Amino acid sequence: MRVLVVNHGFPPRFNAGSEIYSQTLVTGLLKAGHDVFVFSRMVNPFIDDFEVKQEMVKTDSIEYSLHLVNVARLKDRYVSRGVDLAFKEIIKKFKPEIVHFNHLNHLSIGIVEVAYNYGARIVFTLHDFWLSCPRGQFLQVNYGEASPHKLCGGQEDSKCAKKCYSRYFTGLDDTQDLVYWTNWIRFRREAIGKLVKFVDVFISPSTTVGERLQSELGLSDTQLQYLDYGFDLNKLSRRRRTVGEKVVFGYIGTHTISKGLHLLIDAFSQLNEKAQLVIYGRERSETTPHLKEICSNLDVDWMPEYDNSQIVEEVFEKVDVIVVPSIWLENSPLVIHEVLQTRTLVITADAGGMAEYVHDMENGLLFKHRDVESLRDTMQKVVDNPSLIHDVGKRGYLQSENGDVVSIEEHIKKIEGIYRRLC
Repeated sequence: MRVLVVNHGFPPRFNAGSEIYSQTLVTGLLKAGHDVFVFSRMVNPFIDDFEVKQEMVKTDSIEYSLHLVNVARLKDRYVSRGVDLAFKEIIKKFKPEIVHFNHLNHLSIGIVEVAYNYGARIVFTLHDFWLSCPRGQFLQVNYGEASPHKLCGGQEDSKCAKKCYSRYFTGLDDTQDLVYWTNWIRFRREAIGKLVKFVDVFISPSTTVGERLQSELGLSDTQLQYLDYGFDLNKLSRRRRTVGEKVVFGYIGTHTISKGLHLLIDAFSQLNEKAQLVIYGRERSETTPHLKEICSNLDVDWMPEYDNSQIVEEVFEKVDVIVVPSIWLENSPLVIHEVLQTRTLVITADAGGMAEYVHDMENGLLFKHRDVESLRDTMQKVVDNPSLIHDVGKRGYLQSENGDVVSIEEHIKKIEGIYRRLC
């Protein structure tokens, strides 16, 4: 089959969850013998908006083509005619039977209609709440309030304008600003409602995301399918690690507020000296320096972004425990699956997609979501009882008898099944 995979970013330029999954999907489909192209974005302020660059990349010795549209100056737009036109040209050139969308933030929801009008069958994997929440995570900005980053109960036009977009108000007339941004949210919701009708199948890796979006977007039972991510089990099977004098806690991921790294550092600062923290990930100029400042006197090592194909050697063999402290609800975190597959102990929150895949004292440890003291106590439990690292960490993935996560080969077979039914 001819498949066009779409995502708002693609490695190595962007390296978060949907980006890594999109790359894994592409290589898996190529290995299965399909013709696959990629449509994504680049950010280059020195060239024209919406200019498209084609480049060849190689992953796992497989070469394929990227088509990258330049989106360097747009922010918070959900429709871009320039992106739509660029995508239309790619559709005409490639002539796909299937267009598999992953994330449209920073692109344009209009490209879904372009694919529909062309006659392609459309699959959309849900990586977060973006279709129902403009910011993707139901995490409020709360500009000017004493308690920022509160969890949000759901989209409401005026509430979204107040809680997340008041930072864009002019400061001259809050009443008029509120009307403007309330309408902005409403128009977006109506546009997303139209998009939903063009999609044949939505794939959700977790019930946390799937059930909520099914309710809020009105998805039918036949339109929504649950399917967890797939992984290269060969790359996740070589871990060798012996616990030393100190318990080494690790963090993998971006240095964003929603990932809760500040929570982890706060909790770690309250442990005794028998612990160490290693933080892996690409630095962000707006957050990383401040995080480093608050832990300048702690036993914390800051490591650069790792090569995901070498994650066992570069990360899991260097730590005893991985902590996933996200303050949003998460979907089906890739890092949790990788940790479970390598039988590394994981500590994460008792909420959302995190608690779907980790059960306390069965295959990991849970702490109360967004609670620093609970996280500290859970980490201290491991420091005081290092046998937990092996005893609890050995179970792995609860959704399989042998503890192994879904293989990429099995995942691709199920994706192929969806494609074939649509074609």
